[in-house]
Amino acid sequence: MDELAERFEAERGRLRGLAHRMLGSAAEADDAVQEAWLRLSRADGVDNVAAWLTTVVARVCLDALRSRKARREDPVELLPEPAADADPAGDVELADSVGRALLVVLDALGPAERVAFVLHDLFAVPFDRIAPVLDRTPVAAKKLASRARQRVRGTSALPAADLARHRRVVDAFLAAARGGDLDELLAVLAPDVGRRADAAALPLGAPLEVRGARAVAEETQVFGKRARFAAPALVDGAVGVVVAPRGRLLLALAVTIEGERVAGYDVIADPVRLASLRITCPWS
Repeated sequence: MDELAERFEAERGRLRGLAHRMLGSAAEADDAVQEAWLRLSRADGVDNVAAWLTTVVARVCLDALRSRKARREDPVELLPEPAADADPAGDVELADSVGRALLVVLDALGPAERVAFVLHDLFAVPFDRIAPVLDRTPVAAKKLASRARQRVRGTSALPAADLARHRRVVDAFLAAARGGDLDELLAVLAPDVGRRADAAALPLGAPLEVRGARAVAEETQVFGKRARFAAPALVDGAVGVVVAPRGRLLLALAVTIEGERVAGYDVIADPVRLASLRITCPWS
C-alpha cells in the first residue's frame, strides 16, 4: 500500500490540475482526486497507474458536470468582497495556471465537449483513451474536441499586431487596477475615457456613466481589489475583460482602445446581455 500511495502522490498535482480544468473549482477538484485515490486503493492489478487515474478522474468529473447541468446552480454573489480565508493560496495558484478566461469559456461547453477538449488539447490524452470515458467512438470524441476548440479559441477581426497591442493595453490596465496606483491608472487611460455600466454591476445610487481619466481612475481604485478576479479575453471578437470568481462569469468589460490607452469600456452585468456575448480565449 505504501508503494501505491507513493505512486498516487506522484500524480496528485497533475490530477488536481486536470480536475480543476474540468470543474473550475479547486474544492471539487480535490474531491475528484480523493475519489480516484479511494478507487485505486480498492483496485487490483493496475499496471499503468497514471493512465488509470487519468481515466477515473475524467469519469468522476464528467459525472459531476452532467449533474451540474441537470440541477439549478445556486447564484454566486456579484463581485464578492475578498475575505482572508476566501481564496486559499492553492486556489489562487490553480486559477492563475489554468486562466480565469479559459475557465469561463470551458464553462460554456457541454460536459462531453469539455472533457474531450481538456483531455486531448491540454493533457495530450489520445482519442482512443478518451472514447471509453465518454462512451463514444474515437472519431466522435475527436469531433467533440474539435468543436470545443473552435468555441474556446474563436477568431478576431483584428490583425495580429493590433490584437497583441490591445492585449498589452488591457494587461496594463488590469495590473494598474490590481495595484490601485493612481498614476499608473492615469497613464493607461485616455484623458476623456468613459465608463458605462449596467446597474447590476454598481452599488445602489452609483452613476451609470463616468467620464474623464481622473474620475474613472479614482473609481477604479475603489473597486480595484476585485480585479484579481479579472482576466483578458476576447469579448465579441475584441480584446476585453471577464470577471469570474471561481471561474463563474459575473461581468464582462467591452473595451475600446485607441493607441496605447483605454478610451472607454462598458461593464456588462445584465444576465441577458452576458448570455449574448461571444467570449473566447485565443491565447489559451
